[in-house]
Amino acid sequence: MEEKNNFLKNYKFPIILLIAIIIGSIAGLILGERATVVKPLGDIFINLMFTAVVPLVFVTISSAVGNMLNMNRLGRILGTMLLVFFVTGGIASIIIICVVKIFPPAEGVSIALQMGEELQQISLGEQIVKAVTVSDFNELLSKNNMLPLIVFSILFGFCVATVNDPEKRVAKFLNAIGDVMMKLISIIMLYAPIGLGAYFAALIGEFGPQLLGSYLKAMVIYYPVCFLYFFIFFAIYAYVAGGKQGVKRMFKYIAPPAITSFATGSSIATIPVNLTAAKNIGVPKDIREIVLPIGATMHMDGTCLSSILKISFLFGIFGQDFSGIGTYLTAILISVLGGVVMSGVPGGGLIGEMLIVNLYGFPPEAFPVIATIGFLVDPPATMINSSGDTIASMLIARFIEGKDWMEKTLKKEAAEDLKSEN
Repeated sequence: MEEKNNFLKNYKFPIILLIAIIIGSIAGLILGERATVVKPLGDIFINLMFTAVVPLVFVTISSAVGNMLNMNRLGRILGTMLLVFFVTGGIASIIIICVVKIFPPAEGVSIALQMGEELQQISLGEQIVKAVTVSDFNELLSKNNMLPLIVFSILFGFCVATVNDPEKRVAKFLNAIGDVMMKLISIIMLYAPIGLGAYFAALIGEFGPQLLGSYLKAMVIYYPVCFLYFFIFFAIYAYVAGGKQGVKRMFKYIAPPAITSFATGSSIATIPVNLTAAKNIGVPKDIREIVLPIGATMHMDGTCLSSILKISFLFGIFGQDFSGIGTYLTAILISVLGGVVMSGVPGGGLIGEMLIVNLYGFPPEAFPVIATIGFLVDPPATMINSSGDTIASMLIARFIEGKDWMEKTLKKEAAEDLKSEN
């Protein structure tokens, strides 16, 4: 009985979210397009999260950096973070290559291709500028410019840490604002079951028929791969990060970010939920508050999986053989760069798809084909992208703090909470 009570206590909210999404999905299947009438209820939740996430990202990153006494630690966190992002992205790419070789996603598929408009040429220099900067301060206050906001927040936090202020007034202020923002997020999340249920009802009602069309085989391949990657490889990463305790705590707290990201299709909107999950797992405050917002724009294992799927699908549609070391290496490079670099650019997903079409010399009419696949695989891809940020933060904590990082962080934060209560 006690185990049952503990289970319900730990998983009560994820279970409620799942039930709401299942009810919404069933309603969408039964009502069809009529289910879109409840879409405003879902949009309210998404909009609330989006409006809260920009100030949350700014205060969490600038506070984490601003409270650092050792700037070498910041460099180690960022360097380890990039290494983890690239390694996990590469692993995801290799996995999906093996899968599409065994189960070709375009085999037996017939799609009537319509002539598309000429694709725009991609200027690498221009995309790099757009990825890390904006031309006006007010543009930083948009969820569409998350990477420039992150760059600005890191620089701002660096100045907070290095300016001559013995009392750390600005750093303390940022900490206080961060606490207020997390309280706001906890209030918004009370509405999540209604919002996500309505959002999914509208989504299934409007786009459900496409899942049964020409792209069904790609979906049948991709969805199971994502869930297997989630349960198998996330567990492996968590074990590397924290042993059996790491796996246990990961599965205990990863459900809310996984469900939220799957339902909303937005890594950005899931940042607040990820921050809570990482805190509960025991990831140190500065690591989670730096890595998770950056990961929402740059850590995209799900995108790596979907990029290879799209490339293989196009090869099949146009009767080309998806084989050879050169082809595989190019596909891995495109998928990892698309996941880690292009995702930080506004419209980066479409740019990545244009990059695939351009580099492999496919005709312009190939673009809407992979754009459609991109839309249909978005829920599980975002789930892997977003919840994978928490797993990455665990790995980074292991390399930065040592093997007993989890216990140290939990003890430290428990002592701080006790001190604040007194």
